[in-house]
Amino acid sequence: MDGPDPGDAIGGGTAVTASAGRADGGAARGSGWRLGFAAAGVMLAAADTYVVVLALPAIMSDIGLSLDHLEAATPIISGFLLGYVALLPLLGRLSDIVGRGRVFAGCLLVFAFGSLVTSSAQDLTGAVVGRALQGAGGGGLVPVTLAIVADLWPAGRRGIPLGVVGGVQELGAVLGPLYGAAILSFSTWRLIFWLNLPLTALLGAGFLLSRPAGTEPVRAAADTGVEPVPRSRPRRAPAGAVDLPGTLLLVGTLGLGGLAVAAPGPLADSALWGVLWGPIAGDSAWTTPLALAALVGAALSIAWGLTGDGGAPRLLRFRRLPEIWSRVDGLGGALLAVVLGFVVISFAAADPSRGLVAPAAVVLLPVALVAAAAFAVRETRARAPLLPLGELRDPAAVGALLANLAIGAGLMAALVDVPIFARATAYGSQLGAALVLLRLLAAVPVGAVLGGFLCERLGYRVTTLLGMGLTTAMFVLMGGWTASSLGPGLRLSDPVLAGCGLGFGLAIAPINAAILGAVPAARHGLAAALVVVARMVGMLVGISLLTAIGLHRYYQEATTIPSPAILCPGHPLSCAAYNSLAQLALLDELRTIFLAAAVCTGAAGAIGVAMLRRRGGRDPGAMAAALGA
Repeated sequence: MDGPDPGDAIGGGTAVTASAGRADGGAARGSGWRLGFAAAGVMLAAADTYVVVLALPAIMSDIGLSLDHLEAATPIISGFLLGYVALLPLLGRLSDIVGRGRVFAGCLLVFAFGSLVTSSAQDLTGAVVGRALQGAGGGGLVPVTLAIVADLWPAGRRGIPLGVVGGVQELGAVLGPLYGAAILSFSTWRLIFWLNLPLTALLGAGFLLSRPAGTEPVRAAADTGVEPVPRSRPRRAPAGAVDLPGTLLLVGTLGLGGLAVAAPGPLADSALWGVLWGPIAGDSAWTTPLALAALVGAALSIAWGLTGDGGAPRLLRFRRLPEIWSRVDGLGGALLAVVLGFVVISFAAADPSRGLVAPAAVVLLPVALVAAAAFAVRETRARAPLLPLGELRDPAAVGALLANLAIGAGLMAALVDVPIFARATAYGSQLGAALVLLRLLAAVPVGAVLGGFLCERLGYRVTTLLGMGLTTAMFVLMGGWTASSLGPGLRLSDPVLAGCGLGFGLAIAPINAAILGAVPAARHGLAAALVVVARMVGMLVGISLLTAIGLHRYYQEATTIPSPAILCPGHPLSCAAYNSLAQLALLDELRTIFLAAAVCTGAAGAIGVAMLRRRGGRDPGAMAAALGA
């Protein structure tokens, strides 16, 4: 990690690399491998996002939660979303400063450690912390990978690789539940997360070793607003110099910490080695010999990283943290994380039958509003603001964010309400309902790759319009479903579901390409993070709003239904007439939600047509950050 450092220019702008001798505007040789490993990491994180759908009951049982109180497990889900969303802008901008490779590897490490904590969890706190770490690490992989595409491919040729990234991400959403079900059929839920450790190690090694050939570091124009410092720069470490003490300290710390958290039964329960997991003071796991040794190792790693000048090899260069904090606008990032985090908790923990937001939102949303105001003030005064409005005011950038916000609302409506419709009509099990949704999800990655191909030929506007037009039409058809629309065998609802998913996929590449083409190369990581945040916020806020609209319709219908005692005087507890009328009211609610989702996706298509213009000739040709590992 002590080779060419794209973040080493203090105030001199973000370092980038350009392809040596490439006159055709294509990507550098070897970039396909790098993107492949990065995309595989995105797919793994996406699969892990959805695997909890099937594993949640088993997790609850193992950590002492009653299956009768599913709401008690809400923090496991909201904790993941909190980690996924809150840090995305900061991680995206950090990749612009210190290099895509470093941030990607760091996110993989955090994801792996979160998997270790989750797999070893014995209570709700451990599960929530582990899932939050997985969310932070897995979420950070997405914008960094999108930025890698923007760095390695010119603007006119990004459609297909962006489509591939979007496709594998959505493929992960399809494979996650299937992968989890396969493991649960012969083992426990813990194996799902244990397997993430060797997989992330393989992906990380492949990513770091797949640096494209034929590149050399060059400097981009200053973009951070930080004044240049020095004419005299500290001596750099020789290329290839290895920080052996730092490496040993870091590996030892991670190994000891991993053992302390995992507490493998054969060792922790043995008479000889078990003392290493026995608390020295009280019952706190932090006072076990292994945990204390890991804490000492961490302190020594930090101390070592703070020593030495610029010419000394250091695996962890903690002396540069104040400089990086300033350049990445750490204070602004922290304030924005508070805003996003509190919004996530307010909506993710909401019970739509009782209100749009969770009860805690009475406190959380005002605090988020204050933090947002402080963030706005900070961004007007910071020398290197996290969100420079001048660079993000391009109509294509604004349009991409607004379109993805609306798409997120429509997508979440499909993910949540299609299985509910299936269970209410044709399927009695959650698995059967999930297989119905699979018909929609399986078409999304196909649409993503096809959208990448089309947006290079038809442009961003037309491709987005095609995708959102198709999805809107399918939602309208879903708004006319009856109790017999879903069921075993081939039905007319099958192409409707597939068309809905295909439309969602078609819009992925043009939206990502539009925002990446609208901002300077030095902001690609930030821009990619923002477009992901917009989709996630749209999903969280949209499902609460659309469900509230549907419930309003349900309550209107429910007030007209006579009581079971009137309909079935002799046997009110098993009144088929009442159950039939109640089912019709529920289906009216779901059909209303589908039509409201059609409005959201239709709005996304209109925004795309109006704002997602391609910027002709603007291709920074930057490859730097992607080669910064």
